[in-house]
Amino acid sequence: MLWVGGGLGAGALLTACGGDDSGSGSSAKSGGKPKPGGTLRVGALGRAGAITRDPHGTQANESDYLVISLIYDTLTVPGDTENTVARLATGWKSDKDLKTWRFTLAKGAKFHDGTPVTADDVVWSLRRLRNTPSGASRLPGIKADNITADGKDTVVIVSDYPNAELPLLTRLSTFVLKKGTKDKEIAKAPGTGPFKLDWYRAGNARLVRNDQWHGGKVYLDAIEVKIFDSPQAMANALFAGQIDLASNAGAVQARTAERRKDIQILRRADDMAMPIVMRTSKGSPFADPKVREALRLAVDRDAMVKQVLSGYGKAANDVLGTGDPAYAKDIPQRARDLAKARKLLKEADFDLSKTYVLRTTEDIAGLAESATLFATQVREAGVKVKVEKQESAKFWESTWLKGDLYTTYWGTNDSVVFLAGRTMVSDSTSNETGWDDAEFDKTYKKALGSADESARTKALRDLQVIEHERSGYLLWGVADGIDLAAEKVRDLPKLPGYGRVQLERAWLDA
Repeated sequence: MLWVGGGLGAGALLTACGGDDSGSGSSAKSGGKPKPGGTLRVGALGRAGAITRDPHGTQANESDYLVISLIYDTLTVPGDTENTVARLATGWKSDKDLKTWRFTLAKGAKFHDGTPVTADDVVWSLRRLRNTPSGASRLPGIKADNITADGKDTVVIVSDYPNAELPLLTRLSTFVLKKGTKDKEIAKAPGTGPFKLDWYRAGNARLVRNDQWHGGKVYLDAIEVKIFDSPQAMANALFAGQIDLASNAGAVQARTAERRKDIQILRRADDMAMPIVMRTSKGSPFADPKVREALRLAVDRDAMVKQVLSGYGKAANDVLGTGDPAYAKDIPQRARDLAKARKLLKEADFDLSKTYVLRTTEDIAGLAESATLFATQVREAGVKVKVEKQESAKFWESTWLKGDLYTTYWGTNDSVVFLAGRTMVSDSTSNETGWDDAEFDKTYKKALGSADESARTKALRDLQVIEHERSGYLLWGVADGIDLAAEKVRDLPKLPGYGRVQLERAWLDA
């Protein structure tokens, strides 16, 4: 699931090939006076069998998510310096209790058919989203009945608990449609976004500029999206001049592009987290915090980044959300210490005679390779691990949320509090490690419920310290998002995660 995990987002993280970062390809170009006109031809990853047209459905394809994000606005989006900035909502404020939030809609915002956007449209859309099977996770703590309109341009959302970060929740999937849109009309339903749908055929689409967009000037005449089932095929199309942009092409293709002077390489830091999950609940071999700490100390993070990500990423420190401005960079970096790892394993009376199974999948390139290298490294601490690759459907059905030791991945790596609430709070429906830590839960609620910014910042740091010290995650590194583009393309998105689909400011220097 793209908004939850990486989906196809990691594209082609590299199986070990070493090397350094000194390629000869050109870095992404930006700046200059934007020129109007032209059609940007974008390659995006996807599978024909996973196509969805519903903005509130589960988008497993990057191609679908890109098309949807350009046609439909969300209330807010990620920002360059702030984690949440305006989109269809131009302002928001809460009552003193931080439960009731009022979102003001952009003046003059219209659907592509010219109909003005009203608060009723937004309420209908958010309620529709909330009533999907995954609605409770997408809008946590918000009941459908507690989303209401106050006049034509104000939407009121009441949370079940104080939540200073509620606007952040509206960044990813709160796509707005016209009130009363029938399911059979969804595929062609007008949005309010910077581009309008011209046509859509089997995963491919042509979008044309929305000259009435409320968000500002759009330079491109059109964007054509072409679906590819592999990063290699997508990159080859770019190298052959068949497309102008290969979105999320990955490290392997970046290495190839380094030899091309006519190809730009754009690295978006903190794009993808691929942690190893250690179940913390009773009965798991990894329930003892000393065992989890030992495994974290047994990993050579720099080697993982070099070999698994081919250097297109950085070592991490076992805290999810490395792209968040609130990420606690001052927490000391955990380094490999095999002697201490062995000591902790002995103190925990960990059974070193057994072989432990690490389950993984090949959903994204590099994931299975990270498992194999992890197994090799922890063997030096005396821990025997056998890697078992599972077919994707079996993995998500039988291992995810259940296994004692497995790999996972998240493409929304730009928010500490989002990932804490989604994966580590004890009552989360996607608590991957089975973690139940009362102090963590209390600190999470404290962070959400703090109106004072300095108090919230402190609580967020405390939250990360707890996560770093005793959660069930071993986050060894984070991968860059990598886009490849023709020389004429300018001002591509630089943000990780959702931010990579924000192509409304791109233009062509041709």
